[in-house]
Order: sequence, then C-alpha cells, then structure tokens
Amino acid sequence: MTFSIVAKCAHSGQFGVAISSSSLCVAARCAFVRAGVGAVASQNITDPRLGTRALELMAQGKSARQACDEIVQSAANIDYRQLLIVDNSGLVAQYSGTHTLGVNGLAQTGNAVAAGNLLKSAEIPQAMIDSFVATSSEQLGTRLIAAMKAGLEAGGEAGPVTSAGMLIADKCDWPLADLRVDQSSDPIGDLATLWQDWSLEMDAYVTRALAPDQAPSYGVPGDE
Repeated sequence: MTFSIVAKCAHSGQFGVAISSSSLCVAARCAFVRAGVGAVASQNITDPRLGTRALELMAQGKSARQACDEIVQSAANIDYRQLLIVDNSGLVAQYSGTHTLGVNGLAQTGNAVAAGNLLKSAEIPQAMIDSFVATSSEQLGTRLIAAMKAGLEAGGEAGPVTSAGMLIADKCDWPLADLRVDQSSDPIGDLATLWQDWSLEMDAYVTRALAPDQAPSYGVPGDE
C-alpha cells in the first residue's frame, strides 16, 4: 500500500526518505534516517523495528547489503516485508518478500533505491529513479519530492493515496526535515507545498539550536 524512495545526496552527504501510501500516517511507521549512517524504508505490512535495526547495523560498520542480508536472515515474518536501504558510501540494498502485496516493483541507481507495493504498474519505481537522476543539480528534498511526483504521474498506487512524508538527516542528531501529511486527498501535493515553505526556514532552525545568539528572528509579533 506504499511507494517510496530512499537516497543519499552525493554532494551534501544528506540522507532522505520520501514515501506515500493509501494508509494513514505512513511516514511515522516507515521512514528512518541517521546522520552519517544511512536511510531506510521498511514497508508492506510494516515492521518499524526493521528500520531501526538496519540503522543500528550500519552504525556498527555494516554496508547496506550486509545489513539487509542480516535482517532477512534473522527477522520474523520477513516474507511480508519490503526493505530499502542506503548506506554512508551511497551503496544501496533492497528486499521484497514473497508476500509483498499486489503489483510491486523495485529500482535502484547509485545513492538511491525506490520500491512499492499495490502499484498501478511495476514500472513506477523506475520512473522515480529516473526523476531522481535527472534532478541531480537540486537539493535532496527537491529531488525526493520530484521522484514522488514522478511515481504518482506514472500511476502511483492502484487506489488513491492518503498520506505522505519526507525525512532528511544532515549533520545533526535530529532530522533537518521531518515533514508529514498524515491524511489528505492530495498528500504528495501537500507535501511538496510544505517542503517549499520549510526549505526556506530549516537552516535558520539549525542555527537557533546551535548558535542562538546568531539566529535570525522568527518574524512574528512580539519577536523584536
């Protein structure tokens, strides 16, 4: 009930996940990132523990492929899961179990992997990867949004999507972007609008955390 893309920006070192689903609140369960480590999507009858486990393994020095293989060999009910992983070297790994729902597909390139289930077409992940590659001069969040739009334009899920989200890690222990549209008739469109607004503000919030004496004002009444 989901399609997603997991990626690393080769220029900035940022990691990101963008995801959409016919299920509510998809990003809260399926997207995982850690600065300097990697990014993961755990989807299709979701087990969020697989996302955190993959990040832990990569933090210990495992590659994306090694982390994926270890999880596939050890996790219960793994045939019901899809995993997408990118590591700090930009290497990717993916797994799609035999009980993955409906029409499903996977596609990958250097620094990015896309996948989905209950899709209109198995070619949708490739459309997402093609978009990601074609937008290489843009910042990571913009590329992820473009990939999600490409997936939707290529058919998206077999039915309408309800939620979407994007999670990006940069250099800090907390996400640079944690954007969620948990219930909407146009979640990817709403996410694109939210990213457009947040991308103008996000660096200022990092400065407020790390160097408040240098931070810009909030520009709201009373903040003088």
